[in-house]
Amino acid sequence: MNTNISKYKSDFDNLVELGGNLYNSIQYECYPEKFQKAVQKIYKEKSSGYIKLLPDFKCKYQTWYSESLVLIKQLLPDRLEDFIRYYEKPKIRKNISFENYKIEDYLQGLSITRGLEVVVGPEAAIPSFQQQLEILKSIKQRFKSSLFEIKQLVQADLFDNEIASARELYNHNFLRAAGAIAGVVLEKHLGNVCVSHSITISKKTPTISDFNEILKSSSVLDIPSWRFIQLLGDIRNLCDHNKDVEPTAEQVKELIDGVDKVIKTIF
Repeated sequence: MNTNISKYKSDFDNLVELGGNLYNSIQYECYPEKFQKAVQKIYKEKSSGYIKLLPDFKCKYQTWYSESLVLIKQLLPDRLEDFIRYYEKPKIRKNISFENYKIEDYLQGLSITRGLEVVVGPEAAIPSFQQQLEILKSIKQRFKSSLFEIKQLVQADLFDNEIASARELYNHNFLRAAGAIAGVVLEKHLGNVCVSHSITISKKTPTISDFNEILKSSSVLDIPSWRFIQLLGDIRNLCDHNKDVEPTAEQVKELIDGVDKVIKTIF
């Protein structure tokens, strides 16, 4: 069965390459003469051709940022806020300085002047973009050293395939079977969440309810998430165990969509 691992690696390599070109582009836009001299030393007579191929930072950055954001959220969630912070302007900012000038300011062409003197200019965005690029590059170590992360990616693929199977059964009106498959995915995922948070559960064969309770008591789940999973568990039990009452199509769809949401938002 194919997995998304090779796709993640390919996306990562492409984003790092584009990021490197964007880093050169923003330096050229801010320091054209200095950058041209540096490029001429490396590429000689081909330097002008190299510069012409550089992407327009203001045109290409948003695409790079959006795609990088998805990859970092999936593979390096603990650095997601840092990555965003280098882009977004602070909601409250009494004055603009070199330290709090963000990439969003650069894209808007913001410069702060005092008389004829430029106090803070576009070049202040270069360190922020450099940090974003370094955060993205650090994902490479995850591919190399973290077998657990790779296992998570493989498991995510399997879950996606099982959810797709559940939807197919649902579309053909096999409601109980569709709900049963979605329920198994939810149970397995919650078990993986316990493992990733080093939570031990004493029961030999824990249920969705068991996982849900211990994740709430361990502060992994907030109350709304706990209640949501509790509802999904109730629908799953209706599909699996209660043979006297038939689950409705609306209930099974709610279960499938809910499980799909949980496996993509709760880790």
